[in-house]
Amino acid sequence: MSKKLSMDELNRLDVSTYKSTEKFPYVIVLDDIRSMNNIGSAFRTGDAFKCAAIHLCGITAQPPHREISKTALGADESVDWVYFEDGASSRQALRAAGYQIVCVEQVQGSVSLEKFKPVKDQKYAFVFGNEVFGVDDEWIQEADFSLEIPQFGTKHSLNVSVSMGVVIWDFVSKIIA
Repeated sequence: MSKKLSMDELNRLDVSTYKSTEKFPYVIVLDDIRSMNNIGSAFRTGDAFKCAAIHLCGITAQPPHREISKTALGADESVDWVYFEDGASSRQALRAAGYQIVCVEQVQGSVSLEKFKPVKDQKYAFVFGNEVFGVDDEWIQEADFSLEIPQFGTKHSLNVSVSMGVVIWDFVSKIIA
């Protein structure tokens, strides 16, 4: 019979150890995200899967903020982040650092997530857009490619925090395999 693991059995890293731990080669980009719950969720996902950093762009709120912290549960202190007034500044920084820019959006010519094969030693920036309007057209035009999460129901729409979890877990599981 299974039993739930205790906090001690989870072997959680403290913040200072986490900060000095090698991260996986990806950045989460949040462009014009309205919901602070979604922003906090991005920090938790980034922490869980050792994200190199999070780029917060445009209207996306920044820590410290009570509403972000409520969902992040401290991950807003462990995961590195940078704020950019606009997406163009983030793209410029990502390109200069050698990242491939990957929009997570339903676009013509997108790569279905199950067919995405990350290249060893390549760094990726996964761009997630506004909850209503999606990823901005400038990101899509400037991206190396777009990923699409296959969906089979009537909505063909996932909450941005769910999309982050699906895409980031898929990426990490493929690079550690």
